[in-house]
Amino acid sequence: MGVQRAARRRRLAPDARRAEILAAARRLFGARSYGAVSLADIAAEAGAARALINHYFGSKRQLYLTVVRQVMVVPDSVSQRLPATGARERLSICVDRWLDVVGNNREMWLSAIDLQAVSRDPDIDQIMFEADEAAIDCVLEAAMMGDVTEGRTQLRALVRAHSGMLKAASREWLVRGTLERGDLHVMLTSTALHLVEAVFPALHPAHRTNGPEEP
Repeated sequence: MGVQRAARRRRLAPDARRAEILAAARRLFGARSYGAVSLADIAAEAGAARALINHYFGSKRQLYLTVVRQVMVVPDSVSQRLPATGARERLSICVDRWLDVVGNNREMWLSAIDLQAVSRDPDIDQIMFEADEAAIDCVLEAAMMGDVTEGRTQLRALVRAHSGMLKAASREWLVRGTLERGDLHVMLTSTALHLVEAVFPALHPAHRTNGPEEP
């Protein structure tokens, strides 16, 4: 890599400066390995003093963990202000918003899911656990099943398994180009809906809404 071009420094409010450092770190950690990125590189990219990075994040590792969490954990905005309509429309909106998040953080997203596959780092594992739980909450909120109690553990396990497929499918879109964004939207919406409306009720007859129970 060549010499990192330093961004022009300018005065920013603390929240804006912190956000700018995070954005710079996302770009660099997405483009290079963790070991190949220095705090000096990030400071130059963000147009900030290196001391500010230490002030806001403490260390390169803590900054990296913050970036991984920011990219992997579904933001609250994905499931906010959903219309009081059916599960399909609500899930469709959530999937569309989630695809925006992934598309806007393509390189870091791919880096993080690759890291998950080989990680033996307890901090990374904890972040990935938080990410899965947030994704499950988002799906169940969209499907209006957040208050399910009977079979709740199994329901969450089904959605957790779905998130594994979601990560694999994202590589088909972002890396291989075998799926378009629209294809992924249809696939993820339809499979999530099938899980909560067909697969889960098949496992838990009490949640069936139509037809007699099978013997």
